[in-house]
Amino acid sequence: MKNTAQPRPRRLLGALFGLLGAFLVLGAPGMAQTAHAQSKPFHWAADSSADVPYTFHDLKDQSKLTGFEYDLMQELSRHMGAPLDFINNDWDGLIPGLQRGLYDMVICGIEMTDEHAEGIDFSVPYYITSERLVVRRKGKQLTTMADLEGHTVGTIKDTQAERMLTNNTKISLRTYDEETDAFMDLANGRTDAILIDGPIAKYYGETNPALHIVGEPIGRVQYGIAFAKGQNKDLRERVNAALMAMQQDGSLHHILVRWDLWTPEMAQLTNDHTQPNVTAVAWNNYVAELQGKGGWRVKLERYAGFVPQLVKAAGLTLLVSLCAMVLAVGLGLGLALLRLYGPRPLAWLAATYVELVRGTPLLIQVLFIFYGLPEFGISMSPFVAGVVSLGMNYAAYEAENYRAGLQSVAHGQMEAALALNMTHPQALRYVLVPQAFRLVMPVMTNDFISLLKDSSLVSVITLTELTQTYIRLSSAYFDYFGTGLMVGAAYLLLGLPFVRLARLAEKRLAMPHTRRR
Repeated sequence: MKNTAQPRPRRLLGALFGLLGAFLVLGAPGMAQTAHAQSKPFHWAADSSADVPYTFHDLKDQSKLTGFEYDLMQELSRHMGAPLDFINNDWDGLIPGLQRGLYDMVICGIEMTDEHAEGIDFSVPYYITSERLVVRRKGKQLTTMADLEGHTVGTIKDTQAERMLTNNTKISLRTYDEETDAFMDLANGRTDAILIDGPIAKYYGETNPALHIVGEPIGRVQYGIAFAKGQNKDLRERVNAALMAMQQDGSLHHILVRWDLWTPEMAQLTNDHTQPNVTAVAWNNYVAELQGKGGWRVKLERYAGFVPQLVKAAGLTLLVSLCAMVLAVGLGLGLALLRLYGPRPLAWLAATYVELVRGTPLLIQVLFIFYGLPEFGISMSPFVAGVVSLGMNYAAYEAENYRAGLQSVAHGQMEAALALNMTHPQALRYVLVPQAFRLVMPVMTNDFISLLKDSSLVSVITLTELTQTYIRLSSAYFDYFGTGLMVGAAYLLLGLPFVRLARLAEKRLAMPHTRRR
């Protein structure tokens, strides 16, 4: 998000005097720090939900981010002399968000391939590794690509490993969105091996007692920082200069050694064959936190630590759902009235809207509203886009509910209202719509519960609601059962009060002769 506004003269003079004062009081180092603090912040994005060891939430403190790419960006900020602010986004939305201008760059283990280079610009490589094979310790030891023939092999979709496996028709390929799913399937015997990037193989394969890495490194994988195609050339040059400086002064080497990710390919790239006096402290801490604790008491303590995050995510889920339902009810009622009582052209448009919305997936609508509409100058925040997409989708279903309710009201009700000298709009407002509302109340309650669950789809546009929180927590600790029960309970607790309120409303709105004595 660029800020092209020029500073006003007063602000410029104030900044110069401030820098001069800092120099006189603190000296040159102090002036450098002040300049850094006043520099324009750049924004970088990654998917931190399940992205070990790149950028992920610390197992000791889920409120903090860590990872070798996260550390790299902190060091890059120091070398550039500019703050770099983090923005989280779902993996599938990283590049669309970059092209839309939600942030300036993306670093998330993105492979520097010819296919990727057609849509984005890359920095110089910051990491080079290879593909590795992971198998079960008690399974078949498939150590080469030739050994994989006739077996089911898993990998992450849209990666170099997928293309390598696709080229061999004798290999049964299974692709995944999340690394944890691929390794869970391997451990459970659903696949025979995994071909995947070296860092992922190490942090998911070597930390699982049932799995291990086999064979020699395969191929060559380069990671680069992604920029929007043809944009931010000056920023890309600054990033390249900082990355080269990090290679030369050894700071990049130190980061990779801390995470136990230094490779022969990196030594060749940087021409750095030294052995720094640095231990793999980040790797050791990760392994200790992941494997060194067990027992039901530790799990209970961990679940207790999840509660604040789940409460925050539940609040966002509820807020999005309520706002979307208000929009759905209002818009749905308008569509129903247009279809039944509006002019023919408007009735046709309302019917077309209902059929189009009901005939296309909600996920496509969410992505279209958030990423597609900005091309026409319509840009919304993630929250507004989530509310609008959910509300407009459910409005189509509410319109059909209201239409059925209005048609269920006896035709004589309208005639009686008109006979009492009411206008047509007054008859709809005071006679027909209240009776239709009474009829569709139970259906509306069910729709709200469905909308509450469908709000999970807004996670693809950077909103961290309950489902996204579940993915992050479960994949971090490989605990899908206990965490799943907690998230399921959260959805249940959110929905039950509204079911109760709907029942109370039904009793209040029920006909006198239908009320229970």
